[in-house]
Amino acid sequence: MDAASLPPTRLHLDRARGLEVEWSDGRTSFYPVAYLRRMSPSADARTLREEMSRNPLTVLPSSSSGPLQATSAELVGQYAVRIDFSDGHSTGIYSWRYLREIDPDRTSAS
Repeated sequence: MDAASLPPTRLHLDRARGLEVEWSDGRTSFYPVAYLRRMSPSADARTLREEMSRNPLTVLPSSSSGPLQATSAELVGQYAVRIDFSDGHSTGIYSWRYLREIDPDRTSAS
């Protein structure tokens, strides 16, 4: 198993702020709620990201229930976490490998 797919040693979900992940290699990553929602690996979110790359004026879905929050998180086997959001989105399963790929610190440094 390569380092990118190793499970984290700790997950902490702050429903208003985001997900903090402590990795087995000592690295800590923080994923804001809005970023996690936008980067959801679900098919509908992937389609929306593709549309946004083609048309920057694409209207994003919004929630009438106030600021976006993560309402819950649940482990999926030994390989991922599923996060539910206050806008009703609950189909994104974030594998450990995918979380490493979209780490905001990693992507902003490249």
